[in-house]
Amino acid sequence: MLKILMVCGAGLGSSFACQMSVESVLKELNVTAILDHADISSVGGSNADIIISAKNFEQQVKRYDTNATVIFLNGLVDKKEIKEKLVPVLKEKGEL
Repeated sequence: MLKILMVCGAGLGSSFACQMSVESVLKELNVTAILDHADISSVGGSNADIIISAKNFEQQVKRYDTNATVIFLNGLVDKKEIKEKLVPVLKEKGEL
């Protein structure tokens, strides 16, 4: 099953809010995935297929060597932006 990790600085507030928005978009698209949220330092040990983070964390996230597809958002809870950026990745991974 597809694993999606939402990442923010502390792994608490904004990544959890993002997770709820992603969950809503996935439900709308009828896609099932395992969702979790964490802090940036968890990226390295993550086995996620997709990592979603805020644009301002791009440099920190890119420091980690991961096989995940990484999506950077300007607005972590902007469902329109999430859908625009997530749909092509889901298609690429055969989920849509």
